Amino acid sequence: MTAASASSSPTAAGALSAFLRGVERRALVVAELQTGDAARAEQALVAVMRAFAAVASDLPMAQWPPRFWALLAARQALRDTPTGRWEGGLAHLGNLQPLVRLALLLRIGAGLDEDTAARLLDTDVDGYQEALAAACPRDLQGNPDAQAWRGLAEQVQQQIRELPAQRLKELQQPVAAARKDDAPKTWRAPAAEQHTPSSPPRRRSSQQQRRWRGPAILLGTVLVLLLAGLGWRAWQGRVPDAPAVVPDGAVGEAGPVTVEALEGEPPKVAAAAADPMATEDAAMLADRDFPLLADADLHAWSAAGGPLPVDESQARPTRPEPVAAALETAAADE
Repeated sequence: MTAASASSSPTAAGALSAFLRGVERRALVVAELQTGDAARAEQALVAVMRAFAAVASDLPMAQWPPRFWALLAARQALRDTPTGRWEGGLAHLGNLQPLVRLALLLRIGAGLDEDTAARLLDTDVDGYQEALAAACPRDLQGNPDAQAWRGLAEQVQQQIRELPAQRLKELQQPVAAARKDDAPKTWRAPAAEQHTPSSPPRRRSSQQQRRWRGPAILLGTVLVLLLAGLGWRAWQGRVPDAPAVVPDGAVGEAGPVTVEALEGEPPKVAAAAADPMATEDAAMLADRDFPLLADADLHAWSAAGGPLPVDESQARPTRPEPVAAALETAAADE
């Protein structure tokens, strides 16, 4: 998630303020121990705070800590410390080169891991470990003194815990404006402005007209389309149909059936009782030989000497006798 600017998002402004409040105490102690000058450290920290607040809106919140410490470590005031003073148990810091001292403070003061601290100092992990080895206190024989290392780290942490709150409040004070009409400059995110709800502006007559113009145009368009559709249907009903192509031998008239009167009088049909053929038909049907007339053709064919059909109603032998055997029997009888 990209952090929004403090002016556009109250939530991001609160997150930025909370981050700065959580890191400013440790950053001030690291800057003061690095420069050896409290006033110079405060000036450098204020400049870093303002620079970080300007770019925090373009960074994800997860990148805020490394970017903040990168801005602080890149300050020229922390790289060049000709007038620094260190007293008491912290006098060992004055004997170190500025980059070696910064490498040590990023470890025991800022609490950064070796990878992050190495990137801030533009070196690799091996180079950063060499810088820590050079910053480690030595005993009388020149060997690394682990107890002195732990004591130095404890004093740095104690100074962070015991930093007066008044110094942090002074850092939070905005810089005086150059002119009266200039807004005060500070790295702090401005508080969310309280806007009083204002009464809604009165709607003017022209706005009311524009409000109803759209529905009126839509309604008029629908009516025009409806009238156009009805007119098209009416015009299609009045236009005569084009003559259809009728093939040869087909009836092409699709109009109503035409009824015409026939010329002359219709034929006269006699009643059934007055039909002269009815008496002859009754006599013929009453004749007892009339059923033979149905088979007259068969009888005529038989009388002419035609062979009679085989009688299929009687059983026939499955193995008929040969014709020669019948002839021999006939000859023996003679």
